[in-house]
Amino acid sequence: MHEMALMGDIIQLIQEDALKKGINMIERIELVVGEISNAMPDALRMAFFIIKEQRPSLFDDQAELVIVIEEAKAQCVFCEETYKPDRKIAICPKCNIPSGKIISGEAFQVLSYEGRSRK
Repeated sequence: MHEMALMGDIIQLIQEDALKKGINMIERIELVVGEISNAMPDALRMAFFIIKEQRPSLFDDQAELVIVIEEAKAQCVFCEETYKPDRKIAICPKCNIPSGKIISGEAFQVLSYEGRSRK
């Protein structure tokens, strides 16, 4: 499950940035995860829960992970049909050629995080 490693990296990056800003207690993390990004939202949630349990000094008791799903869209480079691909290389439903250019759905990024300074 590579989501555990992904979540570990995300939390490390957030922690480093938060410490620079005087934040040492994370309350909320918001991610954008594309439908064809190869990251599974449920596995990311489970990884967040595990890491949160392992590092209670870093997270507020009510800390949450919010995942915004980015819809997958592609456009055929030949007929210009816009469609929803089910994978990164998909066949255009109009001309039946695997020529789609991905427009969205591959994102995997931290949208925001919230936290506070522990007193």
